[in-house]
Amino acid sequence: MRTKNWMNKKVFGIRGRFSKMMKCIRSGEQLKADEIAHSSDSLATRDYSASGYSSRAGEVEVKMDNSNIEEAESSLRESGYLNYEEARALLGRLEYQKGNIEAALHVFEGIDIAAVTPKMKLSVSRKCENNNRRRSQSDAVPPMSMHAVSLLLEAIFLKAKSLQGLGRYGEAAQSCKVILDTVESALPDGLPESFASDCKLQETLTKAVELLPELWKLSGSLNEAVLSYRRALLYHWNLDTEAATKIQKEFAVFLLYSGCDASPPNLRSQLDGSFVPRNNLEEAILLLLVILRKFVRGKIPWDPSIIDHLSYALSISGELMALAHQVEELPPGTIERKERFCTPALCYYGEGNHLVALNLLRNILNNHQQSTDCIPELLLASKICSENLVYIDEGIDHACKALSKMDGKCSQMVSISNCLLGTLLSAKSRSSASDSERVRKQSEALQALEIAERTMEERNPYIVFHLCLEHAEQRKLDIALNYANQLLQIEAGSSVKGYTLLARILSAQKRFVDAETVINAALDQTGKWDQGELLRTKAKLQIAQGQIKKAIETYTHLLAVLQVRNKSKSAGVEKRLLKNTRNHDRSLEMETWHDLASLYTRLSQWRDAEVCLSKSQAINPHSASRWHCAGLLYEAKGLHQEALKSFRKALDVEPTHVPSLVSTGCILRQLGGQSLPVVRSFLMDALRIDRTNSCAWYNLGLIYKADEGASALEAIECFEAAALLEESEPIEPFR
Repeated sequence: MRTKNWMNKKVFGIRGRFSKMMKCIRSGEQLKADEIAHSSDSLATRDYSASGYSSRAGEVEVKMDNSNIEEAESSLRESGYLNYEEARALLGRLEYQKGNIEAALHVFEGIDIAAVTPKMKLSVSRKCENNNRRRSQSDAVPPMSMHAVSLLLEAIFLKAKSLQGLGRYGEAAQSCKVILDTVESALPDGLPESFASDCKLQETLTKAVELLPELWKLSGSLNEAVLSYRRALLYHWNLDTEAATKIQKEFAVFLLYSGCDASPPNLRSQLDGSFVPRNNLEEAILLLLVILRKFVRGKIPWDPSIIDHLSYALSISGELMALAHQVEELPPGTIERKERFCTPALCYYGEGNHLVALNLLRNILNNHQQSTDCIPELLLASKICSENLVYIDEGIDHACKALSKMDGKCSQMVSISNCLLGTLLSAKSRSSASDSERVRKQSEALQALEIAERTMEERNPYIVFHLCLEHAEQRKLDIALNYANQLLQIEAGSSVKGYTLLARILSAQKRFVDAETVINAALDQTGKWDQGELLRTKAKLQIAQGQIKKAIETYTHLLAVLQVRNKSKSAGVEKRLLKNTRNHDRSLEMETWHDLASLYTRLSQWRDAEVCLSKSQAINPHSASRWHCAGLLYEAKGLHQEALKSFRKALDVEPTHVPSLVSTGCILRQLGGQSLPVVRSFLMDALRIDRTNSCAWYNLGLIYKADEGASALEAIECFEAAALLEESEPIEPFR
């Protein structure tokens, strides 16, 4: 009982002394010496009357916060007194809780942080040392209690928050940084697990770790923000899973969208062979994958934004297959079934695996419950089908179904759907067996494209391009030229395809000089790596004008550009290219060697032509166009049987290769010994695939002329078609 009574008196005394101390701070009065006899560094030794926060007469005194009293009790129990800094910390917290940010900041600024920081470091260090080994009488007593350390660190944190509220972000960041510097210098190896037993101190540290990067961002110091994020994640702060995940996500978002070009992290502590990110993108992807792995292991709840950010990061880095695998590995039920199939389908399509993408989309489209609201999936499926003649009919069905579901809801979607339908019908017309069906499909295709043009809210370059292409293929060159000029205006000259199509239309009108001028203008506005197609078109225009030497120089320039690009890729200048881009470069280089081989063949420079073909063989030994060029070389040398073998090998590789079909028919006609119907069959197959091939029409006319049983009118019609097509034939196919 005597002990209990003594404790009650002690607590009451503590509360009384604290209340008097708070009143003293507010009023500017001094505490009596006997009330604070234990404190050599108390408020009684300082003059605070000039603070400007003394109570006024008649002013109602605000009640004390119980948490402040409890903090004071804890400090008084441990040290026997409440010093000046601790009192200011408590009063500052009270003002901050009341919303008096400026008053709180004024109180916090009275704390001599430089003086108390060494004491806090020593106290934290000794506290952790004592926890790690048995206590002994020789243990040094920390200069401050952990309650005092926690109180002062919280005061520094609240000072940073106050500065943030006043818009002084740089000062706030510096203040917040003091907290982390203090703890990190006291515990270089990280916080021990037992450190979390002081909940208040751990809470302050966690808040400071989360706040510091945000303050640096607000102050515009983006590099400092990056360093703060890395510091938060690499040092052992005893963060819980939720806090660590929050920081990882915020850092990943910052790396992706801030525009800050952060230097790679210096992870000296990592083992040899460990992955170290080389740029913002890789670091963001790594962080997002870590978060995703936490979800898979059940440590955190699902956050849909993670897969959104990861989709963006992996897409722009060219890692589409990695994105597809991440989506496919998600536990069932994480995302909607439609998204689970649609996202990988987009990835496979981007990587050129069109059939896989189409099969994934069929899982959605064949499900009657989910096919009611899947217009984007229908449009993607129809676009994939438009690029493969085998699936043209399926693509038309998808486009028509998408149009029927929209019912005029969105004019933009209606416009795109009609455009896709038009491209599908155009592809269907090219494979039509009869002329009447071909003309009908061409008319339907043009009608769908015109509807797409009328319904688009803004000029859509995709629709204008296909309208231009369709008119050009139907040899409506004036209309096509008008659309080509519109396309350049819409895209502001940013598309290589637009320039190339305009040059081809001008070449079909035999305006070779104008076409070359267009290509030269495009070259001036295009980056070095994107000039390949333009240079090839320029060389062909020069050949059409009889400028053979200039054409060879242009081809040589093109090959030099491709060679430099290949070297830069191997040296790591371009870390990652999409598969389609890499294949395009190889295909362009191979076709350039074929163009040179054909040019040297016309010039009877056999050796140079053979060298070009050997270069092409190193890229792809099984190319139909290479075998065709070799056949032309043999034919020019007078080796007709060898030429025929080469043409047949080309057809073995690609049965629908039109130049080889025409050349086979021509060489068979020259050799004789074959029935005219056999020769005619090769030419008819070529025309079935490409109705605009003037060479096929001309040779077919020769066959009809040589056939005694054939009508002379048929030969005349073939010659007329050949002459008409040759007059409007571009230097390259429009499509």
